Amino acid sequence: MENHILLDSITIVFCGAAIFATFVLLTRQALPVAYFVLGAVIGPGGAGLLPHAELVDDIAQFGIVFLLFLLGLELQPKKLLELFRTVLVPTTTSFLAFAALGFAVSLVFGFSAMEAFVAAIASGFSSTIIGINLLPTTTLHHRHLGTLVIGILLLQDTLAIIALVVVHNLGTADIIDFQSILPILLLPVFVAILFALEKYVIRKLIWKFEQIREYIFLLMIAWCLGCAEFAALIGLSIEIGAFVGGVAMASSPIALYVAERLHPIRDFFLVLFFVAIGAHFEFATAGGILLPAFALATLFLVIKPIVFKYVLIRSAESAKTAHEAGVRLGQLSEFSLLLVFIALKSGIIGQEFADYILLATVLTFLGSSYRVVHRYPTPVAFSDRLRRN
Repeated sequence: MENHILLDSITIVFCGAAIFATFVLLTRQALPVAYFVLGAVIGPGGAGLLPHAELVDDIAQFGIVFLLFLLGLELQPKKLLELFRTVLVPTTTSFLAFAALGFAVSLVFGFSAMEAFVAAIASGFSSTIIGINLLPTTTLHHRHLGTLVIGILLLQDTLAIIALVVVHNLGTADIIDFQSILPILLLPVFVAILFALEKYVIRKLIWKFEQIREYIFLLMIAWCLGCAEFAALIGLSIEIGAFVGGVAMASSPIALYVAERLHPIRDFFLVLFFVAIGAHFEFATAGGILLPAFALATLFLVIKPIVFKYVLIRSAESAKTAHEAGVRLGQLSEFSLLLVFIALKSGIIGQEFADYILLATVLTFLGSSYRVVHRYPTPVAFSDRLRRN
């Protein structure tokens, strides 16, 4: 075992993931639920089949990097601004409402003000992975609905990137001084450097060797990881570096090609990411957080669709579209997990609070996806009438 730690860990993760994913798909749930539960079962707090959870954490960082890089690739600046203008008011209004609710509930159940602040940020987002994967595009109505939902999710993801900067810097300094805010001040310079490198170096290399697909693939992986490492060197997080690197590439003529080619790599590492998150769940202390996690999840499953419906109707959407969009956005987000993951490693929250948010997030994944596949068209709906790609 000691001689093959990496191989043994990946074998356990992916064999287990295949088994758990089969069960989850048969019950029409979201795949991230399978990976999270698997991590909790085989991790140090469960059966202990994955004793080197820190190794999976390190590997899972690649999943985060590719997720954010590909997210950035979808954010072509001009189109993004047009889309954001449409969804800015409902997205920001709902974010503030959900953040206030997450903060209040966490304080009521006795968590610290700092932990409640992290809960507030984590509560403001919906799941891009679940929202998009359960969204059909086969009818005119759902094309418009898809544009609306994707617009809200992308704006939320952009806000989440800002939140990552905040949480990352909360954990790197005990007091606010020039050294702690220097990375934030360097962010515009970092962005400008990456955009210049993409325009005057990367793009020229792409045009020169565009026929050699293997080279383009290699160049994009190097660009993605290089941007992440560059960000880390100047005090920013690797997540920010990967995201900005993706945005810089978004206007490239091969952005779509790159996104399609990197999706399998992203999916591979995302499995590891969700398993790593689950491996941090402690069954021994879970009893104390069952009630607050269930309360938080239930409140969001009930209130999120109502809030989204209200703000979307106020933005001139039809009641039918607003209601369905609200239901599809009625869960917490993988960014909620990522924020907790970073905050826990930074030491600004405790394990009990982390378990509380992790469990609440998974419960909203279960409740929201179950509701969607029973009521609305989706590729994994229970009935043939609703099963649309």
